[in-house]
Amino acid sequence: MPKPTIVVLDGDQTGQELLDESLRVLAPDVIGLDIDFVHFDLSLEKRRATNNAIVHEAAIAMKAAKLGLKAATITPETRDDVGSPNAILRREIDGEVIVRTGRRIPGVRPVAGIHAPISVVRMAVGDAYGAKEWREGSGLDEVAYRTERIERSVCRNVAEYAFFHARRMNAKVFGGPKYTVSPVYEGMLKEEMDAAAKRHPEVEYEPQLIDATYALLIATAGDPMVIPSLNRDGDCLSDLVMQLFGSIAGAESVLLSFSADLRPNVVMAEAPHGTAPRLFGKNVANPMAMILASAALLGYIDDRRATTASRALYEATLESVREGTATSDLGGHASTTEFTDAVIGKVKTKLDVWASI
Repeated sequence: MPKPTIVVLDGDQTGQELLDESLRVLAPDVIGLDIDFVHFDLSLEKRRATNNAIVHEAAIAMKAAKLGLKAATITPETRDDVGSPNAILRREIDGEVIVRTGRRIPGVRPVAGIHAPISVVRMAVGDAYGAKEWREGSGLDEVAYRTERIERSVCRNVAEYAFFHARRMNAKVFGGPKYTVSPVYEGMLKEEMDAAAKRHPEVEYEPQLIDATYALLIATAGDPMVIPSLNRDGDCLSDLVMQLFGSIAGAESVLLSFSADLRPNVVMAEAPHGTAPRLFGKNVANPMAMILASAALLGYIDDRRATTASRALYEATLESVREGTATSDLGGHASTTEFTDAVIGKVKTKLDVWASI
């Protein structure tokens, strides 16, 4: 079986520090799988020096390798600067779906007793983002307009992947758009959700309007859930779900493009947090989300060893916190490297034991 290649997108400040920690757990002597890592420097300095050419080069490499692991990067505030690399990467790898999963972290009290994992599967393109906007009139008669669009192919990818992901999580597909108010526009996603439900009768399906989805998320602990959503709804839902678990540290974010047969084609994983400049260089930032992003990426490699290593990484990360090894944001005293060391030790033990069973 050929050696997998992961395109590594280096970043800024703690983003780079935490990416380095995640690469430590992906070493062959840890996970039992040899991976080629191809690095592209997406630091703000390099993006400015190349006028974003380095971002385009990274996107081309990621389309070829099919796998990417990205560090957090700085987005300049001025409009005439290089901006965020995320929009370029998303466009050039045809990324259409973003999956963010929140989960309970041992010792961290979630909101309303929520304990089961929740994944938001949202559009990564279209809807309110990139919509044409304009105003007409003046004074109190001024009117603002916005023309949004969604595509059936994107709706189909969101819906299909939601059911695929729910099957892997042993979860139900829950929620949906406000199709009663917007049967033509938002109803397109609902139509694709219903069609996907027929293709996957083994997955529990409980459609809800978006407002009911918010209310029920807060009111019930429930079972594991996967929520398909429009771009704007999913952006808001993702932020809510992360906070329901009391910390963003236990979450990862995955960007997906799809082949014609609705299967994931290119996968880019990252932590959902930013660069935390106040923590830079202090060896105190929490590498948990970046390690979980690495675990998620391994799950998309068609190799039994990668699948096994992915599970070991997830378990080792959460067990380390459960047993008292945690960084200060989770009430512990471990440094960044100490936490990673604990995870590495547990992964090696698990894989060694599992191999003998």
